[in-house]
Amino acid sequence: MLSDRFGRTIDYLRISVTDRCDLRCTYCIPKGFKGFEEPSNWLTFDEITRVVAAFSRLGTRRFRLTGGEPLLRRNLPALAASLSALDGVDDLSLTTNATQLSLQAQALRAAGVNRINVSLDSLRDDCVSRITGSDCLDKVLSGLASASQVGFDSIKINMVPMQGVNDGDIEAMVAFCIEHGFILRLIEAMPMGSTGQHTAGLDLQKLLAQLQPRFGLLPSDKPLGGGPARYWRTPDGRFTLGLITPISQHFCASCNRVRLSVDGTLYMCLGQEERFELRPLLRAGCSDAELEAAIRDAIELKPEKHEFLEQPTRIVRFMSMTGG
Repeated sequence: MLSDRFGRTIDYLRISVTDRCDLRCTYCIPKGFKGFEEPSNWLTFDEITRVVAAFSRLGTRRFRLTGGEPLLRRNLPALAASLSALDGVDDLSLTTNATQLSLQAQALRAAGVNRINVSLDSLRDDCVSRITGSDCLDKVLSGLASASQVGFDSIKINMVPMQGVNDGDIEAMVAFCIEHGFILRLIEAMPMGSTGQHTAGLDLQKLLAQLQPRFGLLPSDKPLGGGPARYWRTPDGRFTLGLITPISQHFCASCNRVRLSVDGTLYMCLGQEERFELRPLLRAGCSDAELEAAIRDAIELKPEKHEFLEQPTRIVRFMSMTGG
């Protein structure tokens, strides 16, 4: 198994297949941003498959396709099929904004994508338009309906609560998730780039104190993926809530993941600058043994923790550049 110098096992790789997105969420990519990676620098599907195969030989079992918006990458189901067929890939999941999902849900499920997370911060048209810069709610809801029909193992809604923006929409989102059998995950905004640094997120510890008595939430020990969320469930089991709290209660001591950006850079932490470039090795014709050794060297760079609280303006790259 891969482990870092702090004894943490690395069993989860998030793979960005593009840094492009058809939305401009206020906490992610600024309006007018044009500094995207050149397509010639994107890892090819064969190169991504080779990296995933190397990680799987080293013991990593969970993999997630991300972006930007991953469904903008052409023929993504073909990549998913290649990855899910690899020995050792036990779980292949996807994070999407769902604007393209109604067209691809069936193909993705058939290709071996087990679970899907959909970013959705409100059920109000005006609020979604304000956050995303696009009148896209109907497309997202259509994508969710398609995903429900094709039988993913789980569908999670990722919501970033923001003060004065959508903090009044949480209970409506809970009701929506109960109605449709979705898991709701609330995520604290992180100060990444100018967009994230100017986002007024909520302290989810305080929010949980309000939601627990309202819905009778009880801690859940059921594993629901390889990420950092802590989960609560209603007594009847109809609703599950996950909280991801990198600011109010960080989970760095148990961090089990690294991120592969679209240009082949491994990022060790969202809140630090440590990175390792795999693309030059891949395009120089490195052997499998050399690739595995490079991955081990990269994992040794993983820092002990982020410093979002101590240095909130340090990370100037946007989330889409790292891979969500």
